[in-house]
Amino acid sequence: MDVLMLSRLQFAAATMFHFIFVPLTLGLSVLIAYMETRYARTGDEAYRNMAKFWGKLFLVNFALGVVTGITLEFQFGTNWSRYSAYVGDIFGSLLAIEATAAFFLESTFIGVWHFGWDKLSPKAHATVAWLVAGASNLSALWILFANGFMQNPVGYAIRNGRAELTDFWAVILNKYAWLEFFHIVPASLLLAGFFIIGISAWHLLRKSNTAFFLKSFKLGVTAALIFSVLTAVEGHIHGNNLSDTQPAKLAAMESHWETRKNAPMNLLVIPGEDGNLLEALPLPGVLSFLAYNDFNAEVTGLNDIPKEDRPPVVLTFLSFRLMVGLGTLFPLLAAFGWLMRNKLDKYPLYLKVLPYCIPLPYFALWAGWTVTEVGRQPWIVYGLMRTSDAVSPVGAGEVGFTLVLMTLLYALLGAAGIWLMVKLAKKGPEDNSPIQV
Repeated sequence: MDVLMLSRLQFAAATMFHFIFVPLTLGLSVLIAYMETRYARTGDEAYRNMAKFWGKLFLVNFALGVVTGITLEFQFGTNWSRYSAYVGDIFGSLLAIEATAAFFLESTFIGVWHFGWDKLSPKAHATVAWLVAGASNLSALWILFANGFMQNPVGYAIRNGRAELTDFWAVILNKYAWLEFFHIVPASLLLAGFFIIGISAWHLLRKSNTAFFLKSFKLGVTAALIFSVLTAVEGHIHGNNLSDTQPAKLAAMESHWETRKNAPMNLLVIPGEDGNLLEALPLPGVLSFLAYNDFNAEVTGLNDIPKEDRPPVVLTFLSFRLMVGLGTLFPLLAAFGWLMRNKLDKYPLYLKVLPYCIPLPYFALWAGWTVTEVGRQPWIVYGLMRTSDAVSPVGAGEVGFTLVLMTLLYALLGAAGIWLMVKLAKKGPEDNSPIQV
């Protein structure tokens, strides 16, 4: 492999591994803050116990997210130095704000939250929990401002052979970044909901701390249902925006080759890099509707996009279909659980399935980011800088060595961290005081 592909693989590996921990941090922080708010308002010790138990898992997850995210920052200097030199005036400032403001606040408030259980009043501690949740999601927002610029560059001018920031507010108000944010936040809450109900179902099957985990299940399944629907709705809005900002990505997502009005969405497709090998079961006008909210709108096909500007079609298409398929499954699973929340003991098969569903939102999130990043290719900054022009002038051997080393270290770190989370999840809450459901 050449240095470009190795650098892309290394960044992808680091990003995907880091992204195991980010969405759970975003979603679980909000649900824990809600638990604490309920405790502060009602005095119900059950919610305090819930916040403490799920908070332990949150802290382990957060620590792993911090450690695995550090290497991403360094790669912009080691593997992508030409990119950093070209757009660092914009990209660097956004990451600097994220690190010095949002992440600093998040880390500080987490310390206060962890050590303040017996030192702060319930209302003060709940306030800190919301500050943790707000800072976590604010941190994600600044990172998405940076990614939004890569997807839809705005607020810059080319001066002295590099992109320089000319309009900070244009970057901050970039519609693409905000759509990403309002997609990833409900998706993270969806994941947190399935994380809670999966672990709760495992304990309910074993009749372990039944009252505690039934109460947790009801909260988690409600979140999973609400946010699975919101994620799907925002995804449709995001698709509308792609028709204007990245038509090549939109075409690759559906392996759509011929520009036409009333463009169909084929339910059965075998995609290829130069054309579909099979198309069957078309739904007339559905792709036009998804792109423009108009069944007769014209959708640009890949054949009208220069081959050198097309993203990898097969990977983008398969990732999109996986994301959509799982996104359809989630509300069905959550709706069933919500409807049967008071008689779960009658559905042991459902409870047996749920722990195995915990990884599914992760797969959906990974697939979504694959669509986002691979579908942008061959551009690292869409329409402004090609990925091939962004890589550092280093040897393939150096990158290959660090890729193998990083993969091994991440595997050990991930195994240890996930083992600890599983151990804590199986152990259950330490406080076994009576809980009313």
